[in-house]
Amino acid sequence: MADTARFLTADWRDLAMLNYEIDPAVLAPRVPAGCELDAWRGRTFVSMVGFRFLRTRVLGVPVPFHVNFEEVNLRFYVRHKSGSEWRRGVVFVKELVPRRAIAWVARVAYGENYEAMPMRHSLSPSTVSYEWKPRGDWEGLSLRFAGEGVTPADDAEETFITEHYWGYARQRDGGSVEYKVEHPRWKVWRASQAELRCDTEKLYGLEFARVLEAKPTTAFVADGSPVIVRRGRRL
Repeated sequence: MADTARFLTADWRDLAMLNYEIDPAVLAPRVPAGCELDAWRGRTFVSMVGFRFLRTRVLGVPVPFHVNFEEVNLRFYVRHKSGSEWRRGVVFVKELVPRRAIAWVARVAYGENYEAMPMRHSLSPSTVSYEWKPRGDWEGLSLRFAGEGVTPADDAEETFITEHYWGYARQRDGGSVEYKVEHPRWKVWRASQAELRCDTEKLYGLEFARVLEAKPTTAFVADGSPVIVRRGRRL
């Protein structure tokens, strides 16, 4: 496939990633056409991911009041065969952002399931947290970590989680959209403590609540980097 134009550029920073092992049967109905579930050493994962969008530009233009903001998403991992190449990608169950315009652009451009609500974050040298407010009380995720960040090995779980460089989204007509995400390998810090506080059933449904209410199998922080998101195309 010829390289497609840049749709979005930004910095993704201070990624908090809580990872949960899940029965593949829960995800199978959500796999986009042309894809199959991807696994690490026979294990299938969903991830809660919170991070900061910084210096965001759409088609090269910064949009006033939409340059710096938080996002929290629930995602799982797939792969797609293109010729002789396996493209490893992510599928989003839901993405939370603080502004309606951001959610609208993502839904129109890629068919992604974005929802807008108040959001905030907190950072320190040893903690990172992201919070959202659907109605009533604030909900959120938080991680505690220490030490020096490391670049994970090629076969590490952290590499599997962070290095899926494609996005796939199911469309209402049953088709799929594919888009490329470019960034260098990130340094990571394993979390010594991780917490998810939210009404998981209301936010994601009972099938995911049963998984997300358990302790994450792993949790870590990634430093992040500049990223490029390419225009999508139909498979």
